[in-house]
Amino acid sequence: MSTETYLRFHQIKRRFGRLRVLTGVSGEVSVGQVLFVNGANGSGKSTLMRILAGLLAAEAGTVDYVEEGRSFDISERRRAVGYVAPDLALYEELSTLENLEFFCELRGAPRSRAAELLDELGLPHGRLAGALSSGMRQRLRWGWALLDRPKLLLLDEPFQNLDRPGIEQGTELLSRHLEGGGLAVVANPGPLEVPHVAGRIDLGR
Repeated sequence: MSTETYLRFHQIKRRFGRLRVLTGVSGEVSVGQVLFVNGANGSGKSTLMRILAGLLAAEAGTVDYVEEGRSFDISERRRAVGYVAPDLALYEELSTLENLEFFCELRGAPRSRAAELLDELGLPHGRLAGALSSGMRQRLRWGWALLDRPKLLLLDEPFQNLDRPGIEQGTELLSRHLEGGGLAVVANPGPLEVPHVAGRIDLGR
């Protein structure tokens, strides 16, 4: 049985009305590698990440995600990836622990994983999500992405609102993910420095 794992996308195009955002974007990343996506605001970074996550349909082009030799369709890819994005909604009336326990149920992860990640991220278990600082909310999004130990991480501006310790922690989490046989695409990596960069996509303006 093949154990090959990779994400490959080719000539991805997308527009919104008359505004063409992506005009044919291609890239590939394999196990142990990270692919960087750079670009100014409005260049299509988040649109590309949502397409790769299976949350938005491309106008044209293909996305192929193969995990341990098995090709995932769009619905399987949506359930399989770990996704961090600035607009990822949290349940503000629930505590941090209740948020992650709820997501554990959705993703089929053991509930004990929620408390484990909160401890690792340095987040209080009982604080309401609506009472978190912007940096703590971003750490909680990291927790959501890592819940079921996905092979593929899609990180859209993962260091937004994080202080230096938060950036260092995120870098360490990503490095461990890659060393453990994962792969990742990171939009606007900022100061991120990790080995095994598969490539860099510049979407420009």
